[in-house]
Amino acid sequence: MEIFQIVAIAIVGVLVIAAVRQFRADVALPLTMVVALTIFALLLDRLGLVFATLRDLASRADLNFLYLDTVLKIIGIAYVAEFGAQVCRDAQESAVAAKVELAGKVLIMVLAVPIVVAILEVILQLLP
Repeated sequence: MEIFQIVAIAIVGVLVIAAVRQFRADVALPLTMVVALTIFALLLDRLGLVFATLRDLASRADLNFLYLDTVLKIIGIAYVAEFGAQVCRDAQESAVAAKVELAGKVLIMVLAVPIVVAILEVILQLLP
């Protein structure tokens, strides 16, 4: 199972980072980013499968790909913002982490506007 591989990488990474931090604190953050990016890279194939499956379902349901693409972008922004915020927190920069999270939320709101407008237009068409 892939989760065991991911957890093993995380545990080994954390142990190495903790050992390195005692002697070279300036190297600990880049090592943290390497471990996090390695774990993320292991998941890229799975994410590709999820996206392909969603696109297939959308095409079979004759959905507008604009909405699916927007939802996938929103999910991507949420994950990237969370990842960036966690890296900032690991660097003891919680104020910067909060700004990264805020930026993610604002970008999600901007992307969601066309979907909200489309939903409101459908509701208005249903009302007498």
